[in-house]
Amino acid sequence: MSTLQFKLKNLKAYRKDRKELANLILNEPDLFKQLLDLCFKFDDAISYKAAWVLEMVCLENIKLLIPHLHRFFDNLPKVHKHQAVRPMAKICEKLTLHFYSKKTMSLQIVLLKKQREQLTEICFDWLITNQKVAAKAYAMQCLFLLGTEFKWIHPELKILLNKDFQSQQPAFKSRAKNILNKLEV
Repeated sequence: MSTLQFKLKNLKAYRKDRKELANLILNEPDLFKQLLDLCFKFDDAISYKAAWVLEMVCLENIKLLIPHLHRFFDNLPKVHKHQAVRPMAKICEKLTLHFYSKKTMSLQIVLLKKQREQLTEICFDWLITNQKVAAKAYAMQCLFLLGTEFKWIHPELKILLNKDFQSQQPAFKSRAKNILNKLEV
């Protein structure tokens, strides 16, 4: 068992502990691939803990993920534990926000059309399957931005959000209302 595996195995959900491990990866970027490998051990309890840390690493330095985007998007549909889906959805939101931002042009070169299409499919899956509200909220934001490029997305997103609106939790309703208002403009 590697040092990283040992630390993840003993990791508690406390933000301070996750941040400490994320800082280790940020200070030793060679560990990033190993962290990603552990995220994709889908049926192992360590996978969601690795996803927690990956989220914090990517929020701090999304560029570490760039060389691994192909693998990230290929494995993302296989992530099924709720504890791992939420941080992965947050990472997707971060990627999408960067990609469609006028300020950060650097990611536009690397987020390929195929990857944007994979992301679209994954986000729609998260919206229509039994996921926690946070993952659905991140998926909505991604789909809204992707819909500025792929015109068929906005009408489909609008239908889905309206269909589920009344039966959802307040956090879903809040984000959905925000997205629906943007779609009306």
